[in-house]
Amino acid sequence: MRPKRLALTKRERIRGVGGCYRERIGPNATSGARTLAPSDRFICIYPAYLNNKKTIAEGRRIPISKAVENPTATEIQDVCSAVGLNAFLEKNKMYSREWNRDAQYRGRVRVQLKQEDGSLCLVQFPSRKSVMLYAAEMIPKLKTRTQKTGGSDQTLQQGEGSKKGKGKKKK
Repeated sequence: MRPKRLALTKRERIRGVGGCYRERIGPNATSGARTLAPSDRFICIYPAYLNNKKTIAEGRRIPISKAVENPTATEIQDVCSAVGLNAFLEKNKMYSREWNRDAQYRGRVRVQLKQEDGSLCLVQFPSRKSVMLYAAEMIPKLKTRTQKTGGSDQTLQQGEGSKKGKGKKKK
């Protein structure tokens, strides 16, 4: 006969992946004041959240009118760091809804919104949505974006001129 299992008062049991159990500290737990780890105060921003080529079902989280065409994680990190937010890039992370495994779509940015005491790092960013909208507004103004669009127009024009003489003659 197995001994009767006592009910846990300070910890509750959670059923995890594969039927494994893990414990988590419940709201009534008094043993040890648990402070949040620094990474718990960071939000995640994936490029798919700001991509105007994606639907909401595919992961876009801001209006399509304010979204950007194919943003990268490095661009998001550059914009967040420039404004004064504590942001770092995790290059090998992938968004779960992203089916394309190319390097262009990889990466996520962790941004700190709140400090240790729970106060906001920057008053102009009270929520994750405000950070995403600001990043989407500033990414098109980056030097890399403005130089790419200016340079690609010239190369397209040169390419079109060279294609005219390469076609087969029609009889």
